[in-house]
Amino acid sequence: MAPGQVEMDALGQELAQVRFTKLYREQGRAILEYSLRRVEDPEDAADVVAETFLVAWRRLGEVPIGDGARLWLYGVARLVLANLARAERRRTRLGRRLAETLRTELTAQPAPQGEAAEVLRAIGLLGEEDRELLLLVTWEELSPSQAARVLGISALAARSRLHRARRRLRQALEERETEGGER
Repeated sequence: MAPGQVEMDALGQELAQVRFTKLYREQGRAILEYSLRRVEDPEDAADVVAETFLVAWRRLGEVPIGDGARLWLYGVARLVLANLARAERRRTRLGRRLAETLRTELTAQPAPQGEAAEVLRAIGLLGEEDRELLLLVTWEELSPSQAARVLGISALAARSRLHRARRRLRQALEERETEGGER
């Protein structure tokens, strides 16, 4: 590439940044107000503004000069809002389906009885870290190294914690057994 072209590309980038900054300074407030009037959560309005100006940056050559810029940005914001509403409807439908699935599956599975119920009660007495590690290794059938990755700890730490967690589980089971025998 010729030296003159590099300078021209840099100059073009600088001019684009100046134009974008001016566009945001002049129209950002209007787009924020437009968005705030159309969403329930102000954080969503901030997301709409950010997404609108991201589109404007990517398509800066298509943004009209002058008064047409605001109208163009309103059109983009309108599409961003439509996408936001569509995503919210999808999340709501998914949430309903998940709730229904969980409700039917939970009622279809009988509660644990006997020794399994005792083990679950004893696990419930353990601390959160012990409980999570034991459940990952037993119910999710992960190796200690795999569980370590899930928990964000080293494999050595996971093996050490697993050893201590199993010991505490045995103690909790023995205590429950002793309490049960004294009744």
